[in-house]
Formats: sequence, structure tokens, C-alpha cells
Amino acid sequence: MRNQSLVDFVYNIQPLLRKRHLQAMESVACDGVTRGDSCGGFPSLLVVAIAPNVPALYELHFAVPMAGATLSALDVSLDEHALTIILHLLRPKIIFVDSKLVHLVSKVIDNKNNTHIQENHHGHKPLLVAIHDISPDHRTQCDLEVPDYEQTLATGESDFQAMSPADECDPISVNFTSGLTGMPKTVAYSHRAAYLNSLGLILRYDMGKSPVFLWTVDMFRCNGWCFTWAMAALGSINVCIRDVSAKIIFDSIQLHKVTHLGGKPTILNLIAESPPVDQKPLPSVVDVIIAGAFPMTPVLKRVQELGFNIVHGYGMTEALGPALIKPWRSWQHHHHDDEDDHEDHNLKYREGLHNITLEAADVKDPTTMLSVPSDGKTIGEVMLRGNTLMAGYLGNPEATRKAFSGGWFRTGDVGVRHTDGCIEMKDRARDVIVSGKEVISTLDIEAVLLSHPKVAEAAVVARDDIVTGQVPCAFVKLKEGSCSDAEEIVEFCTERLQKAAMVPKTVRFEDLPMNSTGKVQKSLLREKANAIGKLCP
Repeated sequence: MRNQSLVDFVYNIQPLLRKRHLQAMESVACDGVTRGDSCGGFPSLLVVAIAPNVPALYELHFAVPMAGATLSALDVSLDEHALTIILHLLRPKIIFVDSKLVHLVSKVIDNKNNTHIQENHHGHKPLLVAIHDISPDHRTQCDLEVPDYEQTLATGESDFQAMSPADECDPISVNFTSGLTGMPKTVAYSHRAAYLNSLGLILRYDMGKSPVFLWTVDMFRCNGWCFTWAMAALGSINVCIRDVSAKIIFDSIQLHKVTHLGGKPTILNLIAESPPVDQKPLPSVVDVIIAGAFPMTPVLKRVQELGFNIVHGYGMTEALGPALIKPWRSWQHHHHDDEDDHEDHNLKYREGLHNITLEAADVKDPTTMLSVPSDGKTIGEVMLRGNTLMAGYLGNPEATRKAFSGGWFRTGDVGVRHTDGCIEMKDRARDVIVSGKEVISTLDIEAVLLSHPKVAEAAVVARDDIVTGQVPCAFVKLKEGSCSDAEEIVEFCTERLQKAAMVPKTVRFEDLPMNSTGKVQKSLLREKANAIGKLCP
């Protein structure tokens, strides 16, 4: 069952899915991947996949572990420099790559300076396998002679014997996150953690029986928050899409009776701002799981009006995706004045429930390790403990030790605990702005900026100020074809932010610097902000 104009593929026949997994697994094994020892802390049997949310990437989440290897799904937006750094760290045996990216990956591998990539842990150059679009209308012609994924599958036997992990703590996947230096950290997930987190997702999000999942969550982010494996456990339907748009979301929901989707907060903006011609009545309520800073309350209200149930998740790569969740409270039960809009906007970071497989979440003094008072004022570091956390940073035992010092995982985020037990996230510890006596969250300001119809990307950093200590400085990238100026942006923020101290005192329009894992390099922006001349009164 497929509609090529909307989706790459819809899985709804379990025997077919299992057969393809086994064929892919057998093909991986026949390409020389067999279980062995680790090399320098890294799995020697490592398979990389670089592709959008296409069926092949979903299949590889099963085929690679079943062949006794470890999967690393990489961001498709990585540039040549970032890809070089990551492949240098991984030195994979096989690279499955989308046909649109074959030339880029080949260029990195064939670069004579990249000898560590050219000679992996087995002393051989990585094997490239091209993943072509299932729809002939969207196929990209590749003039390089590389094996084709579907042809490779055809050589595999469906009765191949799957391999179980020798130890449940063996790595099933390697993901990437950034550190303070901007260099990527290799985050290892164990079979145990991925299994338990998958079960936790089913229970926490009330997935029910045979849900239909629309893949708007990037599979290369925390293995799709582990929904790749959770959906298989339920025998669900997976609707794979290469690109995300409001039209595709609404059409897929109507055509395939989608029950769940998730991803970045920008998905809510897409839905809320979609033209009426793209909006279609939902067959039933659709749960949309969002991780990250929420848009402004009017966006949330509009999405809910359209028939979506919004669930907010807080997490990170080291926590296998969202670790704490809280359904966004129904706005219909509250007064609709500006004060309540502001109150709802503040509550967006309060996380009331943690994943059932996570032992505990707390806000602690990072020095004494004592819990902060539940007064909604005392700031501490958000810490996690439990089964569904990373095994560690591969090749960096010191960073792993530091992250888990005191017996808790230190998120690096600051927050407060309220009298009702909920945790309210404030910001990354290194990103908060201290202006006089005000502790300002850059996330709150960024959420307002991103709600501006002309803004594509935004980042806010602290800028030194001789009067208040620090003030917000905004860096904005406008949508293609849009024009704006600092005065318009400041006025927009003034009308929507609760306190004058939160309004950016400086606005710069430029592309945002990204690191190799796709995150904004705020350290560079802070340097730029402080290099700007004296603040105007």
C-alpha cells in the first residue's frame, strides 16, 4: 500500500517486513561484517547509514544488529568537513548512502588525506551501497559504480539466522552529539537501553494496538527516538516520508489514518501556518510528540484546534531522546486573555512524567548533589538516572566519567522544581543570560523569534553589558525571499515577551554557524556578540 506522491513506502505486511530485514541482514553479513572485538573503544563491526526517512534506513535498524554489527545513522545535512570528522572517528566497514549523497561520501572517502577512513579497522576501504528512491519519479541518477541497495537485498536469503548480542550491554547503535568544543561526541546505545526505552515509549505515549506512525522524526536522531524499534514491537504501520511539509502531513493522515507523529517544534509551526487548501479534517485525534522549545501559545492553540493532541518531551541524545514528558494542557479550560497565554507559555517546559524505564529525574545542586527546594525559584542542574541512558561516550572514558559523576547523568541544563513536583527547564547552563537579578532563558526568546513569519532560524546568546552584566543578542536567518530589519524584530519581541529584559538589545541577520551534529555553535555567536561595538542606549 503506497502513494508515491506522498510517501516512500508504507509498511503494513509483517511477513514482508521480516523477509526484507533478513535479506538485508544476510547481505550485510555476506559483505564481510561478522562479530568481533572493539578497536580503541569503538565497535570494529560498524555500519554507517546516511539517508533521510526512507524504508532502507528503517530496515537497517534491524538488519545491522541482526548481523551482529553496530549501526550509526548520520545526519543527511552534514557537509564535507563534518562528515570527514565523523567517518574518521567511526572508520566503518560499510556505508549505506542515499543516492543523492553518493558523490559527497565518495569525495570524503577518496580524499588522499583521509587515510584513516580509507583504511578502516579491517584495513580496507569502506564499501559504499547506494539507496535509491523507491519511486521512479524521484530517482537520482548516479554515475558512480556502486552497488544498489535493492539489488544487494535480492542476493540475501530470507532464512538467514539472526545473531543475538553476546551481551545485552553491547552497543546496538552509535549516535552523535556536540560538546563544549563543538567536536562531536560518539554516544553509544546498548541493546538493553534501546529495548527498554522502546517499551517505555509504548507505555508512556499510550500507543495502543497497531498505531500508524508518520516518520516526521528523523531516524538519524537518537534512532528516531527509538520509535524504529517500538513500532516494530507493536506490529504498527510505518509511513516513511523523504520530506516534511504540511501538505504531506495532512494528506498522509487522511490517507493512512496516522495516529502518531513527532519531531522538532517547527512541525507545529508548519501545521499551524499551513494554507487552508492543505488542511484536511483528521479522521481522529492525532498525537504529535514534540521535543524542544515550544512555539508561542497561539501556535499551540491552532494546532489543537485542527485536531492534534500535543505532548511535550524533554531529552537529549544521551537519554535516547525524550526522557521526560508532559501533555500540553488543554487551553480550552482556561481564560483566553494575555495573562493566561503568558502563563501557558511559561509552563511549556514543565515536565511532569519521566519514561517508565527511567528511574528518576531531579534538580540538584551540582556541587553538593542535594535536591533543590520545590519552590519554583531555586535553580539547579537537571539530572537523570536509570536504565535508558547511554552506555557512554565511545573513545572518551573521561567524558563518560564526568557525565555520570555522583551517580547521576548531568544534563548540563538548568531548571527549577515546582511545588507540584514538575521540573521547569530554563536553559543550557552555559547559555542562560544573567541580566541584573533576572535569569533569562534563551530558549524563551528563540521560541518567540521562530514564531515570526519571516524567520527561518534564530539563536540568542548573552552579550556583555556594563550596566546589567549581560543582555540578549539575537542572530536571525530570514526565510528565503523575506525582508526585515532589527526594529521590526525588536518590536515583535516586545509585544510577546513578558519582561523588557528578555527583548534582544541587538539583532544581527546572518547564517547561523552549525557544528558537525547540526547544532548552532553558540560559543562562536557569543564571540561575535561581544565583538560588536558598544551598545546603543
